[in-house]
Amino acid sequence: MKYLTWDLEEHVACIMIQRPPANALASDLILELSEILNELEENKDARVLLLQGEGRFFSAGADIKEFTTVKNGDEFSALSKRGQDLFERMENFSKPIIAAIHGAALGGGLELAMGCHIRLVSKNAKLGLPELQLGLIPGFAGTQRLPKLVGTPKAAEMLLTSEPITGTEAVQYGLANKAYPDEELFVKAKEMAHKISKKSPVAMKAALKLLSYSKDDRFYEGVLKEAELFGEVFQSEDGQEGIGAFIEKRTPNFKGK
Repeated sequence: MKYLTWDLEEHVACIMIQRPPANALASDLILELSEILNELEENKDARVLLLQGEGRFFSAGADIKEFTTVKNGDEFSALSKRGQDLFERMENFSKPIIAAIHGAALGGGLELAMGCHIRLVSKNAKLGLPELQLGLIPGFAGTQRLPKLVGTPKAAEMLLTSEPITGTEAVQYGLANKAYPDEELFVKAKEMAHKISKKSPVAMKAALKLLSYSKDDRFYEGVLKEAELFGEVFQSEDGQEGIGAFIEKRTPNFKGK
């Protein structure tokens, strides 16, 4: 593994994202996470997964520089689908997954966190989906999960303004479960993970399976449409302008084309 490591503490598998400086979600990192899930699903000693980021951030978003290597909208839609499939698998995983979020969970980083069953945050963490700032849209099911968690009006505000909310606000809006001071986050996250790990694996698997029934067919229709529009927006003039402006560290000039 190049970007992820994991170790087992009693029955808790602690997974660490290690891709400095911002733990951006490159394609290789997404593939590695899928491989770790394969491994941990078969590991009977691992009953709870705890996901966290090394350094200053949980994950500050997708790897925008990688976007410059994508040739067309179809490839961009395929990239979207790979992330969607992984996060859907996480949400339906047979073992609980807890995200411990410090620093920032933005764009793809927040979409990754929303694929987890429980989100614990530091009070000053920043959570948001700023893709429209780049002339793009979220592509890893963020447009579908965010309104389910915070409600449509707040999701619209977060998407359209690109402004993040704090960890404290995330708890208020239902995006996160609990918020802690920075120095307590990982300790509290491990405490919860170990508390959950003492439950019956059979009962936990059944409970998680039942939670998945809360998603209706419209959710999956929306996810498919998101991947399609992800590619369309990417190949628009505005999409290319937004990516270019980000790389060049300048303000984008969107023309509605």
